Amino acid sequence: MDTHAMTTPRPVLDHASLGQIALVLQGGGALGAYQAGVYQALDEAGIEPDWVIGTSIGAINAAIIAGNRPGQRLPRLREFWARMTHAPLTQLFAEAPVFGPAAANAMTILGGLPSFFTPNPWAFLGMGLTPETAGYYSTAPLEATLKQVIDPDILGSCATRLTVGAANVRTAEMRYFDSRDTPLTIRHVMASGALPPAFPAVRIEGDLYWDGGILSNTPVECVFDDNPRRNGLVFTVNIWQPDGPEPADMAAVMSRQKDLQYASRANAQVLRQKQLHRLRHIVAELAARLPDDVRADPEVRHLAAYGCLTRMHVVRLLAPMLPGEDHTKDIDFSARGIRTRWEAGHADTLRVLEQQPWTHQFDPLEGFILHETEAGHIVSEG
Repeated sequence: MDTHAMTTPRPVLDHASLGQIALVLQGGGALGAYQAGVYQALDEAGIEPDWVIGTSIGAINAAIIAGNRPGQRLPRLREFWARMTHAPLTQLFAEAPVFGPAAANAMTILGGLPSFFTPNPWAFLGMGLTPETAGYYSTAPLEATLKQVIDPDILGSCATRLTVGAANVRTAEMRYFDSRDTPLTIRHVMASGALPPAFPAVRIEGDLYWDGGILSNTPVECVFDDNPRRNGLVFTVNIWQPDGPEPADMAAVMSRQKDLQYASRANAQVLRQKQLHRLRHIVAELAARLPDDVRADPEVRHLAAYGCLTRMHVVRLLAPMLPGEDHTKDIDFSARGIRTRWEAGHADTLRVLEQQPWTHQFDPLEGFILHETEAGHIVSEG
């Protein structure tokens, strides 16, 4: 993950007009190394987010960022991902040609990952379980690791706003735990990453929670629906492929099924938000053209309140597919896999920072301007 040889542009950000800087991180296990590379490029450019939102591995990366002082964030991310690398014997298999990576992933499934999860024999025997231990693996090692890379005082202080998504097991409702509303702890982060049936649910305030990716793996809706809504530059980091070829064998079927499930309708979310925010701008513009006496009417004031002139520039980064990856890519904790994804995130973000698409021209009626990263360049819509 040594990407220091690459020069990071230092864009001048006009915070007065751009507003808050938000970083939104999807869930996806080992794929989350791409997000760490994205943060590295932002950090090197002197861009520190005001608000970090994440689900599952995205919540873990987000908590490491929000749970440390700026100078310690990148070193703690490096430390965490170094600990996520395969055990030495598994790593030997991962580096072997042909069947080596598949063997390493199988060893991870059977034996776990020392600093992340270990097998729970009681689950395989089907006995001795409780609602808080019902999972094929124990995540006690992850909790111990997070305690070493996150400062609980900083995490709970909301110096940098943190939001993590989790699914309420009882009600099937999405819950976003937000440090603006209540101090967050490592338990909240653990709840966001408790993916069943592998990992057991985590109890928060009397309710059990599973991984938020079950209901919404792309938590960008938090930013769009925030109250009060604010201007912002939003970096949303997607690590699952929303588009892909038709699968022609069972391995490809399982891989594509995961992509569809965990891409989490991100494209549909963005389209809906673009439509809604344009309507908010139109309502505000129409209200401004009404005569003063009409605008003073209480009912008109109530209707005009649906208008909103905030503007969000949304930069959507998408992790590339690696050659040979399959449905086990989210447990590819090989040193090479982590390094390659980290470097891809760093390189993609360098390109975005150099082009600064949020400074380009756009339709003033648009309150939501989407900038997509595509094959070496940025495409802006709006």
